[in-house]
Amino acid sequence: MLYPRITEAALRDLYIEKHLSMMQISKELGCSHHKVAYWMTQYKIDRRSISQAVYLVNNPHGDPFTIKVPKTPEELILFGLGVGLYWGEGNKAHRNAVRLGNTDSKLLKTYILFLTELCGIRKDSLKFDLQVFSDINIAAALKYWCKTLNVKKEQFFKPRVTISGSIGTYKKKSEYGVVTIYFGNTKLRDIIVGQITEVVERIAP
Repeated sequence: MLYPRITEAALRDLYIEKHLSMMQISKELGCSHHKVAYWMTQYKIDRRSISQAVYLVNNPHGDPFTIKVPKTPEELILFGLGVGLYWGEGNKAHRNAVRLGNTDSKLLKTYILFLTELCGIRKDSLKFDLQVFSDINIAAALKYWCKTLNVKKEQFFKPRVTISGSIGTYKKKSEYGVVTIYFGNTKLRDIIVGQITEVVERIAP
């Protein structure tokens, strides 16, 4: 047996509740990393995966969102719209962020409402990507989206310009370009995808 003994309560508090790494715990307790690993095994405490460890490093103060269970009819409708929009329009292949792009301002505003009201995300923590065609005025497009979505210019990444096949071809379809809403959080992305899976299994088992 290795001494001094690390109690299970202390180890669970430091590793599970306070989210310290094994190396941080060894420094906290003044012992070797191997000793911490030994007692982790003895108490059968599951170790975090690399992705979980990275998430904790990037979010040291906890999740930057708070999921709210919809209670009112309006919230249930918003929940359905939000999940449905992500299912149909979101970039589900991107595993590290919640991303949804469109040219429809009302659709985008509805999804922002879903993120802020039911996912508890601060609006000023959202990021936006603007893709415009070469025949669109970038400054005018950026001004339009900032005003329409009620967000700051600083929340936008550098606009991306795509060469138009012919001048004016896309003006009616995307007069101000395509905006993608971006919130970098793996955990929230997995929760929303899980909700989609659950809904699909209920209605189309």
